[in-house]
Amino acid sequence: MAFWQARDFLFCGVCGTLLTFDSLHYASCPLCGFKRKTKEIQGKETRYAVTGEDIRRDLKLDPFVVLESTLKDETAVKRATINRLCPECGYHELEYYTKQLRSADEGQTVFFECRDCRHKFNENQ
Repeated sequence: MAFWQARDFLFCGVCGTLLTFDSLHYASCPLCGFKRKTKEIQGKETRYAVTGEDIRRDLKLDPFVVLESTLKDETAVKRATINRLCPECGYHELEYYTKQLRSADEGQTVFFECRDCRHKFNENQ
């Protein structure tokens, strides 16, 4: 059975919109008004998968880039670097990554971390 066939009871049979439960007797489509009896839905089970990226996003953990595996089969992690002075200690190299924190029509935020003193700061672009 295909993924969509196992969960089609949650969606409108006419337009595909997610059904809402406005009554104990039926679920209805908020878009077109299609109704499905709750007896058709009762007892059905839904499942979903959670990825590592989902967990990192929920816990607000920094993204990372995997470069290579070491001999001990451990993964080495390193961020991109830029030649720029640290405002805290004056070291010449910073690690950085970007995130889109504001609306899509605004620039992204760049997060920096000094490779020497580990001072962290950010800039809005």
